[in-house]
Amino acid sequence: MPTIRDATEADLPQILAITNAAILETTAVWNNTLATLEARGAWMRDRQGRGFPVLVAEDNGQVLGFASFGDFRPFEGYLHTVEHSIYVATSAHRRGVGSALLATLVERATAMGKHVIVGGIEAGNVASLALHARAGFVETGRMPEVGQKFGRWLDLVFMQKMLNSG
Repeated sequence: MPTIRDATEADLPQILAITNAAILETTAVWNNTLATLEARGAWMRDRQGRGFPVLVAEDNGQVLGFASFGDFRPFEGYLHTVEHSIYVATSAHRRGVGSALLATLVERATAMGKHVIVGGIEAGNVASLALHARAGFVETGRMPEVGQKFGRWLDLVFMQKMLNSG
């Protein structure tokens, strides 16, 4: 089982490699332009600077995946809702990495007093939909053909988990 810990600057090259593999090979990221080390670093510093976690799953010095959450929407009414992202290296699929990262994100969001955690998932990503369902997330919305990648229209599924009653 991997160790889940807060990411550091030293993890950025491996985070970048996982990000760019997802851009090139999957519909998990709806970008076509590869990320840069500078952009990933700025993203991580921004998230951490605002008190949001950036986590890595590590095994024997190798980053197998990363995850984070941030504001769901930039309006005061959404203050208690966060949206998360999880990315796992292809070589680490089906090894519990995504489950471990998601469980830690839920713990962190709960500890921060958040009320809801949301995930936006491409409708064809059966593994991610199942991962979230196993973790207690429920589908709350489906938006047909709101994105495009690899020459086809993509549907977006929103899943959420209630955390705190406050």
